[in-house]
Amino acid sequence: MSTTNPSPLWQPSAEGIAQAQVTKFQAWAAERHGAPADGGYAALHRWSVDELDTFWKAVTEWFDVRFSTPYARVLGDRAMPGAEWFPGGTLNYAEHALRAAETRADEPALLYVDETHESVPVTWSDLRRQVGSLAAELRALGVRPGDRVSGYLPNIPEAVVALLATAAVGGVWTSCAPDFGARSVLDRFQQVEPVVLFAVDGYRYGGKEHDRRDTVAELRRELPTLNAVVHIPLLGTQAPEDALEWSALTSADVQPVFEQVPFDHPLWVLYSSGTTGLPKAIVQSQGGILVEHLKQLGLHCDLGPEDRFFWYTSTGWMMWNFLVSGLLTGTTIVLYDGSPGYPDTGAQWRIAERTGATLFGTSAAYVMACRKAEVHPSRDFDLGRVRCVATTGSPLPPDGFRWLHDEVREDLWIASVSGGTDVCSCFAGAVPTLPVYIGELQAAGLGTDLQSWDPSGKPLTDEVGELVVTNPMPSMPIRFWNDPDGSRYHDSYFDTYPGVWRHGDWITVTSRGSVVIHGRSDSTLNRQGVRMGSADIYEAVERLPEIKESLVIGVEQPDGGYWMPLFVHLAPGAVLDEDLLNRIKGTIREQLSPRHVPDEVIEVPGVPHTLTGKRIEVPVKRLLQGASMEKAVNVGSVDNVELLRFYEKLARERG
Repeated sequence: MSTTNPSPLWQPSAEGIAQAQVTKFQAWAAERHGAPADGGYAALHRWSVDELDTFWKAVTEWFDVRFSTPYARVLGDRAMPGAEWFPGGTLNYAEHALRAAETRADEPALLYVDETHESVPVTWSDLRRQVGSLAAELRALGVRPGDRVSGYLPNIPEAVVALLATAAVGGVWTSCAPDFGARSVLDRFQQVEPVVLFAVDGYRYGGKEHDRRDTVAELRRELPTLNAVVHIPLLGTQAPEDALEWSALTSADVQPVFEQVPFDHPLWVLYSSGTTGLPKAIVQSQGGILVEHLKQLGLHCDLGPEDRFFWYTSTGWMMWNFLVSGLLTGTTIVLYDGSPGYPDTGAQWRIAERTGATLFGTSAAYVMACRKAEVHPSRDFDLGRVRCVATTGSPLPPDGFRWLHDEVREDLWIASVSGGTDVCSCFAGAVPTLPVYIGELQAAGLGTDLQSWDPSGKPLTDEVGELVVTNPMPSMPIRFWNDPDGSRYHDSYFDTYPGVWRHGDWITVTSRGSVVIHGRSDSTLNRQGVRMGSADIYEAVERLPEIKESLVIGVEQPDGGYWMPLFVHLAPGAVLDEDLLNRIKGTIREQLSPRHVPDEVIEVPGVPHTLTGKRIEVPVKRLLQGASMEKAVNVGSVDNVELLRFYEKLARERG
């Protein structure tokens, strides 16, 4: 592809470059640790991957990471998977997240916003007090380091308090949003066997109340390891019998006690589905997340105590965990619980205005929806404090860059970022000191040796290849839950190129060091940043007697859209009428998630398989993206090539 863009869309000012934390860090690291003083970000990045140990040591010093027991060395073992970070060191993530309470007690740590768009502050001192109270109660309930604590919660202050209290006692946090159906939640929580469940009685979305008490009752029945359930009355209902009241657990005036845990002690479990089997239960460490998020939020996002950080997300997406980590840099974080487009498409801009957000993060899909709906953010809202709009979930198309530039502000820093649940961070994206080119992510992250490789493992420049990371990152999973021999972890990322992380995205690394993301190279469904495996969809849909078999594909489109058709092979005598269509969509909405309801349901003569009986997803996706049959699939591995011709024809007809 051509990367000869004539001029950048945005260029940071000389003053902006001088004031950026990453510039100050570089000068300091040059003095203390031998980093290059000249050459700007490119030189700093090269040093950060060439001198990995020194770079991460510098990060811990720059951000004053408090090790209660000193570490022996930065990297004990560099091998991937299994890199050993800061062996011997002990610390606590929650202690760092609440440090600002020492100096800014009465300023807001959280701004909570619901669909009324009015914000309610929670001060640093009150956040710290609630965490102290809840942590003491969790200990009294018998929660010990390593025990799992789960949340069936929307993006509300209680979720942040519960996460931090869990981390304070050394427990392992895991959460799902309350729009997830019971089956989806159980597929996740049953794997990790939580001892405590925090649950709301319901949630509000799109101006409606959604009662979830029946779902919570089902979760309680199906999670035999629970010792306690904590009721959070978001809709104002009474606690069910033998559930604990949130208010009773968080009312004491207690200073938090922070369990000092090894650097690689588990902090939380996130979930990302493959194309078969249960969702992967990804375990990340207290120390790994702490240092990775300090680097990402403090240096790349340039966040500090004067900032307000708003990212539209739910507790079922890694961006929520990333948002909570804004507290590490002393930043006020904005929690929005509600529909991204209620009461109108401009909703998120209104929240950015009312909360004084300086960094506003959203999905590429939301930006494109605003463009389509002819929203005019700068005309209709005062966005003078917003210096950066960041997007993720899918690549931001060139038209999205232009629209933000034209409709928000000409001197707006646009940060399209890309990473993954798997590392709960970004591989590439925001750099406050670099120009922004249309359709491109600014650069690979510090300490991240991001490359594009061809199938033989040769690095490519200005050509499309597989996204790989050739050195360990601290936030890479320490393991998957229920993966005793590590085989599922290994097969997920290290099967293609031994010892090198292959993420499953197609990328181009340009000769100027920027990055272009072309979408998933595997068949995981990625809707608004929330991934779901196709197996989840099949399990739900194929319970319907009329469906013999199904095939679901997520197709990234040139205009930035994401088309997700569901192909159904019907049982003899069944008809794809309005009734069946509604039942298919209702099943997915209720049992899995409203986000993963397909855009179209299309009847097909059959579903193609490999000779070993696996549904063929990636080749069908390639056909739907316009690839020829010979480039999309090895026809010798298919049980019925004629079935593939249907999808090839459909792609032609759709143009």
